[in-house]
Amino acid sequence: MPHWINLYRERRTTAEEAVRSIKSGDRVFLTGNCSVPQIVLKALVARAPELENVEIAQVLTVGTGDHVKPELQGHIRVNTMFISADVRQAVHEGRADFTPVFLSEIPRLWRTELPLDAALIHVSPPDEHGFCSYGVEVGVTKTAAEVARTVIAEINPRMPRSLGDSFIHVSKIDHIIEVDYPLPEFRMGEPSPIQQAIGRHIADLIEDGSTLQTGIGGIPDAVLQYLDGKKDLGIHTELFSDGVIELVERGIINNEAKSIHPGKIIAGFVLGTQRLYDFIDDNPIVELHPTEYVNDPFLIAQNDRMISINSALEVDLTGQVCADSIGPKLYSGVGGQVDFVRGAARSKGGKPIIALPATARKGTISRIVAQLKPGAGVVTTRNDVHYIVTEYGVAYLYGKTIRERAQALINIAHPDFREELEAQARELNYIPPLYTGVSVGKRAEDGERKAED
Repeated sequence: MPHWINLYRERRTTAEEAVRSIKSGDRVFLTGNCSVPQIVLKALVARAPELENVEIAQVLTVGTGDHVKPELQGHIRVNTMFISADVRQAVHEGRADFTPVFLSEIPRLWRTELPLDAALIHVSPPDEHGFCSYGVEVGVTKTAAEVARTVIAEINPRMPRSLGDSFIHVSKIDHIIEVDYPLPEFRMGEPSPIQQAIGRHIADLIEDGSTLQTGIGGIPDAVLQYLDGKKDLGIHTELFSDGVIELVERGIINNEAKSIHPGKIIAGFVLGTQRLYDFIDDNPIVELHPTEYVNDPFLIAQNDRMISINSALEVDLTGQVCADSIGPKLYSGVGGQVDFVRGAARSKGGKPIIALPATARKGTISRIVAQLKPGAGVVTTRNDVHYIVTEYGVAYLYGKTIRERAQALINIAHPDFREELEAQARELNYIPPLYTGVSVGKRAEDGERKAED
């Protein structure tokens, strides 16, 4: 009998017993996305009144947010590197913290600035060699489990066995809690007409043989819908969702033209439905890797024709991209946007794309603005930006003057706001003031008459 089987049996315990290893003042990593270990987290929340100043370090989590309830103040405090819906109110109210950081650099924090006392993870059952797969979330979790003093793992037969650099041996797990529940599903509705228009413009920029960074949401799903007729596309992305599956089955995505990892979809995590979990289960076309690898801009750049597609909340007329806040109000985080923008920019034939609807609040405000709101976070700088896409078209800004940028962005703003944006651009001296004397045409006519005389 392999030695790991004895270790597995010895380390099986209950969630309530496992969380007793967490002490006041500890920093605890919580794996995220649809991989949140629900039973262990519930046990930790129940024990919280016995503890003081436990910090939960996390990224994006999908769940109820019980660990950030007001009554846990002084006992548990969340420090998140990306503000997801379940913790947003707590961050806004000052009951939880936000640490701005590039997704590619989060694992470095676990090794340096934010050493971990414990890691709460969620994995598949061990294979015949004693290795469990991290399943749907490898990105920031693998490194956290490697550096944490104590590893507490839920082992769930419903967790898919993802391949790649995605395994932990039973001998590295201190407390094993056997569970059996379905993973949460993250469903997206059909793309709206505006998102479809944006997706169509982006699809026109994608050449055969391109490698794509695709996210989750209406715009990425819309892009995928307009890739009919494309050939030899590949995927290298921080995450992907259900929309990729059909294109793989139809042969549009085959990854054969990729410069690195040809034949493979490379990602850090997945976020979607049971169909997606079934798709990645023991599927050799899919490899999940830690974020410090997947999101390394220098690695991303090695893919020729790398296309990055990221979203924004607003863009100013110089090309500054706000994607993490609404004015000073923190909304999400940097995520992998800058990692992939810079990677795609360095790629041979690469195209970094920022996509956003032209308006917000049912068409009452423009997302293309003369100046960002006071306090807005600049995620992608004007120096990094290349393509901005709205439903009204594509603005190519790289190497362009401020005057050229302003005019290009006004042209893809909603028509209702173009005149106002042009007036603001003139006030800011981004574009020349209107000539208020004799028209240029009239002056030209006068010059011709004088020449004739």
